Amino acid sequence: MTPRQKMINLLYLVFIAMLALNMSKEVLSAFGFMKEEVEESTASTAQKNSLAYEVLKQQSEDQPEKYGTLYTKALEIKALSTDFYSYLEDLKSKMTSDIEDKKDYESMDKTDFLDSYFFKGDGKTAEGQEFVDKINGYRDGVISALGPKYQDLESTIQSRFKTDDIPGDEPGEGDQDWLRYRYEGFPLIASLTNITQLQANVKNTENEILNALSGNQLISDSKLTGSNYKGIVRLDKTAYFAGEQVKGQVVLGRYDASLVPTKVTMNGRDITSQVQNGQVILDMPAGNVGNKDIKGEITFMQDGEPAVIPFTSEYSVISQPDEAVISADKMNVVYRGLNNPISVSLPGVGDKDLQVSAAGLSKTGTGKYNMRPGTANSVTINVTGTLGGGNTVTSKKEFRIKDIPAASGSIRGQYGIARMPKSSLVNAEIGAGLPDFVFDLTLAVTSFKVKVPGELTVVVSGNRLSAAAKKVIEKAKRGDIVTFFDFEAVVTNSSSYKLKEVLPVSVEITN
Repeated sequence: MTPRQKMINLLYLVFIAMLALNMSKEVLSAFGFMKEEVEESTASTAQKNSLAYEVLKQQSEDQPEKYGTLYTKALEIKALSTDFYSYLEDLKSKMTSDIEDKKDYESMDKTDFLDSYFFKGDGKTAEGQEFVDKINGYRDGVISALGPKYQDLESTIQSRFKTDDIPGDEPGEGDQDWLRYRYEGFPLIASLTNITQLQANVKNTENEILNALSGNQLISDSKLTGSNYKGIVRLDKTAYFAGEQVKGQVVLGRYDASLVPTKVTMNGRDITSQVQNGQVILDMPAGNVGNKDIKGEITFMQDGEPAVIPFTSEYSVISQPDEAVISADKMNVVYRGLNNPISVSLPGVGDKDLQVSAAGLSKTGTGKYNMRPGTANSVTINVTGTLGGGNTVTSKKEFRIKDIPAASGSIRGQYGIARMPKSSLVNAEIGAGLPDFVFDLTLAVTSFKVKVPGELTVVVSGNRLSAAAKKVIEKAKRGDIVTFFDFEAVVTNSSSYKLKEVLPVSVEITN
């Protein structure tokens, strides 16, 4: 070729190179713009997630039985996501630490940072392996926290954070390592965009999980099943005479065992403690003969504010019973030496028309009595009620009489065997109690004995260690068992009653 033709060909080569260079710069800028858009979208999703967490938190405070477990699960997902997202953000900072203008995408065409940070020879660096482990750990942690109820989400999460080897393009070509396939030899801006997309996947995963948690609960609540709704019969009244027409309605009522009110009042009384499995359990005396009203309010928390739902009903109390109702307020026996509270009533009969008698029985109020049994093994309460027509109904109930069970000695409120240093023991108060007894009784110790291994037994009056007892205890060694026994104790509100037995208490010396 002539020199002129050679020059023309060279100019063509330079021109093609310039076009290729400009195209490369444009591609780099396109990656940068894509990264910015992903970051904006991720920030928007993060705001939505933050609001969703706040809503779920409020729901868990308003209805902990319904949403408490869901909020706990959401917080576990949030912790995993925050940790992984922060790791990726820190990695991006390292990748651009030497770049002054973070938006000069055309200068981010080098591949050397991740090529040396992630790879060493044919293998991975510790940082490269950590990157893969972080992805796997986040994926597996989120799936584990979700549990088996969210299969569709599990498939999506598996796909988003998959790090399996990439199959070869040609037959016989071996699989390629995922990390090398995705990050080796790529311009810095391309890898930054890739990692930014990973962060977006984290926020999108959070968003989908939050929607699923709340959505599944709403779907479950809305289903017309026997566990969610019940047919309720509402009669105009609850007592009818023979020949009357029964009138009322059958309605569909929402039932949710986890929907627990914050407060329930009925007829001016707070009965919140009577809520069980989403229902207000009514347990109250019927009262005298006649129609009775039930009115009240159920208060739920909604968005942090009380939502009040009123309710009203009525019932009838009828007369002409044929048997008295007698019940022991504490249990079906009465205890010797104590005032045992007894309730006596006869439906349809006023208290003034009841005659109640028994040995040791005294009246304390309307339908209320105290039984203080004597030395017998049983006592019978006889009840006679005068009905409206002048007829009488009689009934009786026999109760067994038992002694107060054996008490137990105590050291600083501890029963059986306690452990403490000598310095604490010598200043301890010696007591006695009935830890498993249905009555709340206070016992006063009047005397007891102390035995230290290898020393003479010391008798002590009162409930504090005497000088002689302290002196003996000071001789005890570490590991010795000091025994307190032969207690004498009385019931403070019944000093005449002598306890049959007070079990000993032992103390192991610790130093």
